[in-house]
Amino acid sequence: MKPTIKNILKYMLSFVLAFVLLWFSFREVEWDTFISELRKCNWGYILLSMVAGSVAFWVRGLRWRQLLLPFDDSISSITTFNGINIANISNFVFPRLGEFVRCGVIVRRSEPVDSSDPLRKKASYDKVLGTVVMERAWELLVMILLLGVVIVGGFDRYGPFFVDEIWGPMSQRFGAGIWAMLAGGLLLIAGAIYLIWRLRERNGFCQKVWGVFKGVGQGFASCLKMDRKWLFFAYTLLIWLLYWLMAAGTIWAVPSIEGLNLIDALFISLIGGLGFAVPVPGGIGAFHYVISLALLGVYGIPMETGVIYATLSHSSQALTQILFGAGSYVYESLRK
Repeated sequence: MKPTIKNILKYMLSFVLAFVLLWFSFREVEWDTFISELRKCNWGYILLSMVAGSVAFWVRGLRWRQLLLPFDDSISSITTFNGINIANISNFVFPRLGEFVRCGVIVRRSEPVDSSDPLRKKASYDKVLGTVVMERAWELLVMILLLGVVIVGGFDRYGPFFVDEIWGPMSQRFGAGIWAMLAGGLLLIAGAIYLIWRLRERNGFCQKVWGVFKGVGQGFASCLKMDRKWLFFAYTLLIWLLYWLMAAGTIWAVPSIEGLNLIDALFISLIGGLGFAVPVPGGIGAFHYVISLALLGVYGIPMETGVIYATLSHSSQALTQILFGAGSYVYESLRK
């Protein structure tokens, strides 16, 4: 299959999936009630949520810069901030595209290793990609740990939702086969990496691929070379506090669910993160469906009210990402 046709099919499947999830979320909504509830919202709290999201972008850029400094200490905070913003807006085009795009932003601004060879950068693409892999893996680990703490600490409230709505359907649909597939996939990947390593000296293609693996590994290991490692963890704590504030601000904005507390806001923020993990552009549809399902399953909040919360939360943050992403793209385009 030609690459162009393959890419078109990927785009189509992503948008179809987003449309299906949106339909499931909005199919039972009474639009007169929906619009009436939107008019009752406190838009000041929505603005607070958007400000918290904007600050989170800046702090994420600062944290990413900590990983990049061992390679090139000339990379500025504004460059990593722009990289995060451009990545966010790129994900609306195609899911996970932004992770690769932001690597290009950094490499473009990195200093050359040798002035006589301006294309050979201190922060090469594979090393920068390694830092992105490390950052995403760390973010996933923190999210799982926080979710585990919330569920264990309030199992009577949150446990049944995960057992009945997530784990139960997955077990019935896939059974033991999903674990066999995962194990088989991991074995195939391990075997391919071993074969490439054995042939790296004898095959030009394997040599190039191993060079990329090696660069990604160096980027992933950059966390061990960071100065002031405590700052990386402090940034992570601040980022999640801002995510928490984003969820809480939207809860306070919707009169129908403003009775939920801060622990509920943390739970909803974590569940929303799972929605963004679904491979659809910008989390559209998946975020709405997961959030409204959680609000119904845990708190008994009607789907149409849950959709109001999800729509306000997603739309406000999407608007923030688009504004900052467009601004950062223009800024980077005009920089010499």
